[in-house]
Amino acid sequence: MADIGGRRRLGALVGVGLAGGLLPGITLGEESVDAVLSLMVAGLAVAVLTQLVYVGPSARVPAPALLAFGLAGFVQDSLIWWLISWLGGKAAELQVEGVGTILLAGLITRVSILAFSLIGADAAEPATD
Repeated sequence: MADIGGRRRLGALVGVGLAGGLLPGITLGEESVDAVLSLMVAGLAVAVLTQLVYVGPSARVPAPALLAFGLAGFVQDSLIWWLISWLGGKAAELQVEGVGTILLAGLITRVSILAFSLIGADAAEPATD
């Protein structure tokens, strides 16, 4: 299988970009340089922390296992976004307002990571139990 770690990092960066661009509770900064710096700090935090403690399948798995991995990863990504909301004002112009925004950002990030990690997976590869 191709480099799954690279696809996971790309999924994390795409998820952070989507969450930062779509959710109204995430403020990136008033100038474009501040917004880019905020996204870079958040993307770096999510990419590094999800690589250090990765919760997810390394190959295709049955739907119940994928759901369990997704739920555990959602909790992990939500906790990372909570950390980003706490550190965001100190490291960049990033502000995350509210628990709902943190949970939605975690969900968007995890769905993106799972989608990118499963792209290119061999369809003929048997599912493991």
